[in-house]
Amino acid sequence: MNKNMPHAKKFVFNRTERRIPMEIPVLIDGHRQAPGSESTFTENVSARGARVVSVRRWEQGEPLLLASRTGEFRSPARVAYCQPLQGDGFAIGVEFLEPEGRWVVQSPR
Repeated sequence: MNKNMPHAKKFVFNRTERRIPMEIPVLIDGHRQAPGSESTFTENVSARGARVVSVRRWEQGEPLLLASRTGEFRSPARVAYCQPLQGDGFAIGVEFLEPEGRWVVQSPR
């Protein structure tokens, strides 16, 4: 590390869209150390991603599959961030990579 740099540079996530607070039932799958689907919910959503509650800790950049429990939407995705929640669990920022179907927020055209 450079002596002139007092702190290591942190990853900065610049969101291009405003998130809308909304609880949507979803399934997430693809955790490397704990295989299997997790039934959970979103805290907020946008056309390109969501903040999802998980009982598992995820690594930034880790791939996953997110699907609505209704089956109307699914997308491979990546973890943008993972933050511990007060008490148990984690909040993960999920970026959709190749969304298919009808999500609750549509991309502006």
